[in-house]
Amino acid sequence: MAGHSHWAGIKHKKGRADKQRSKIFSKLSKEITVAAKLGDKDPNMNPRLRSAIQAARTANMPKDNIQRAIDKSSGNLGSSLENIRYEGFGPEKIAVIVEVLTDNKNRTASQLRTIFNKKGGNLGSSGSASHNFTQVGVIRIEKNAIEEERVLELAIEAGATECFSYEDFHEIHCDKNSIYSVKKKLEENIANFISTELEWIPNNKVVVSKENLELANSFLEDLDNNDDVQNIYTNLNLVNS
Repeated sequence: MAGHSHWAGIKHKKGRADKQRSKIFSKLSKEITVAAKLGDKDPNMNPRLRSAIQAARTANMPKDNIQRAIDKSSGNLGSSLENIRYEGFGPEKIAVIVEVLTDNKNRTASQLRTIFNKKGGNLGSSGSASHNFTQVGVIRIEKNAIEEERVLELAIEAGATECFSYEDFHEIHCDKNSIYSVKKKLEENIANFISTELEWIPNNKVVVSKENLELANSFLEDLDNNDDVQNIYTNLNLVNS
């Protein structure tokens, strides 16, 4: 399943709801701050900010939190945060891409290297793992917001390349350079979106034993627990392994 290459797609099933909510709010706040810093503070004029706010609302983030994140973009925080992509291999040589927002790249690199090494993996150089993936635009919509046939029709009209329907959501794929133009067309008929992101989809998935799957999941959880980590992608088959 394409959407499950993204760790965020399944981590909610692992419990600790309150703790997870706090971490999710923190990561969403960072994205809102950076989006507002890099563009217009009016979400109607800033597609990245609009998408970040929609994701925050889907996660039930309070309006005050959203506004505070936007306000921070006027200060020093937004300018100090840096987008960095790390690549490497985890247990059983699974390929992993980690996207971070950090104000100290040396600290983040050291922490990530420790996590990789602790679980028998290694943090590689740029390009070492990404050749196992293709970057595409991914738009997710609540399953009950629109019927499957209708979302497929709208996706085709908007210029998307693929459309999948899963148990809880619809997932639309498009060229990474046209994600916001496709999203804008979809917004003419759809009001609520779960997320709109550029994601790394694995070209092939790796299946491991149940024992090694537990180790790999533990490794991915350790990465996700790092405050600087925004997104994690892997070619591990996270379901039915």
